[in-house]
Amino acid sequence: MSGKCDIIGETGLRFYGKTAASLSHEIKNALAIINENAGLLKDFTLMSKEGLPLDPERLMSIAEKVMTQVRRANGIVANMNKFAHSVDESVKDVDLGEILEFVATLSRRLASMRGVALEPRRVTSSVTITTNPFFLQNLVSLCLDFAMDAAGEGKTVGLVAEETENGARVRFMGVGGLAEVVGDTFPANREKILLEALRAQLVVDTEAGELVLTLSRDIH
Repeated sequence: MSGKCDIIGETGLRFYGKTAASLSHEIKNALAIINENAGLLKDFTLMSKEGLPLDPERLMSIAEKVMTQVRRANGIVANMNKFAHSVDESVKDVDLGEILEFVATLSRRLASMRGVALEPRRVTSSVTITTNPFFLQNLVSLCLDFAMDAAGEGKTVGLVAEETENGARVRFMGVGGLAEVVGDTFPANREKILLEALRAQLVVDTEAGELVLTLSRDIH
């Protein structure tokens, strides 16, 4: 049992660190753009002191760029805060569709680096289950990471939550390269232990080009 807990803990720390690093990198990019535009404002101030006229439209454009990046950074910080609080409760009711959208948001930079688009799709009604939010985010992230690699550059990976008779399922769609990459490496031990902890099952459907994650309605 202690070995499984160690693997879950290590996997969780890696997931937390990877996500924090990606989000902080996005904040750094936003700050770099703000700093660049602050430098332009400083240059315009020096030019004005030398008697050169200021261009109000140019100043307005710079201000709008700064405000855009401030909103961007504020949104990233809000996501970091939400992600940090996902470890507050070990078991709670969650909207599965919201979980998929949130993990997709956290993964967009990594998806962009792979040249892959993510498309979480909402169903008409919410799909609610009682589970461990952090473990679920971790497992969805691992499945999504594998799906993006299998799909390849220029492809779109879809995510959708669906209600089932005994709980819910997540379909990772558009993963056309599964037949070439599936083997004994996925799901690996860390995915298997998370699946066990969440009372979940994972099916790799090479013919349909999908990963299907089936989740219990309640892990109690």
